Amino acid sequence: MLASLQLALDKRKAEGLLRQRRLLDSPQAEHIVANNKPYLSFCSNDYLGLANHPTLIAAMQKAAGDSGVGSGASGLVTGHHRYHDDLEKQLAKFVNMPAALLFSAGYMANIGALGALVGRGDAIFADKLNHACLNDGGYYSLAEFNRFAHNDVVALENLLKASTARHKLIAVDAVFSMDGDIAPLAEYLALCEKYDAYLYIDDAHGFGVLGEHGQGSLNHLKLKSPRIIMMATLGKAAGVAGSFVAGESVVIDYLIQTAKSYVYSTPAPPALSATLSASVSLIEQGDDLRTHLRSLISYFKENLQCKRWQLMPSETSVQPLVVGDNLEALALSEYLQGQGILVPAIRPPTVPVGTARLRISLSAAHSLDDIKQLISAIQQAEQAL
Repeated sequence: MLASLQLALDKRKAEGLLRQRRLLDSPQAEHIVANNKPYLSFCSNDYLGLANHPTLIAAMQKAAGDSGVGSGASGLVTGHHRYHDDLEKQLAKFVNMPAALLFSAGYMANIGALGALVGRGDAIFADKLNHACLNDGGYYSLAEFNRFAHNDVVALENLLKASTARHKLIAVDAVFSMDGDIAPLAEYLALCEKYDAYLYIDDAHGFGVLGEHGQGSLNHLKLKSPRIIMMATLGKAAGVAGSFVAGESVVIDYLIQTAKSYVYSTPAPPALSATLSASVSLIEQGDDLRTHLRSLISYFKENLQCKRWQLMPSETSVQPLVVGDNLEALALSEYLQGQGILVPAIRPPTVPVGTARLRISLSAAHSLDDIKQLISAIQQAEQAL
């Protein structure tokens, strides 16, 4: 067995697919220290620059003193703290949903929610570019798992029309993590009404960034319906950790009883929830941050001129630069690293074969000079490589 594992690792390395961790020696920010070297970073999902915010640091320190550092039991025993409860109510109100339920990670939320809401005899309809945790949640649910071409409303309708499943659930990313585009959620909701289905959206990359006061993709698209269930992570724009699912009260009550990743897990420390309550307040008050972020996105898109590589048509913080070849994407990432700039090379299976890319993440914490430095380095790389 050990020999076969090593062979698999060697094969990954030869194909340019071996992943390596960097050791971070500083707080998460736009300027970091990794492997003992300073870098300008475009790797983080900290879209509003809150991960090292002094207000959140102070909130965590105080809350740890009040509540300790661990939850100590599952949420259905004695692990559900007042801080957890307050945050759930705050999040539900913020995203304009009747109720919300906290999970310790987005992966846990999607696996738990999908596994509880559908099963044998039901059907899930999933975009082919969905995040891995939506796929895994679909597979583990034991429901019939149908995939349709990216953002293809016609293909989805054909699948729904042909389905005889007892319950139908469309499960999609709201903002796609590797392409940065927004799903046609209004069209999907119309299909839900037509075919008696429900819409489960993963708003990991929209929450805090899109919509009025950062309420997310649903608010951005002006969508509201009892057929919608949403998940969002709290380790990206919110700057801390965890996730939540929001929807009708009966949905959340049902998940509390049946979502295995909630029922059989110890909740995140209460201090994290107190910190997140402060983070949600900062998000709500952060219109200036979002305005600055949008200006950086516009400047980057308008001023990056590449001939060999293609910048995808994203209007969000995720700006993918498609290179194509795995080794060339790695070489570009390594060239930028040599210039003191970190941008991750994303390769299969995270993205389709032949579409290896740099995933450039822009943050409100970046300055215009940071963006100019990145543009200059990419354009120099196109000549040097």
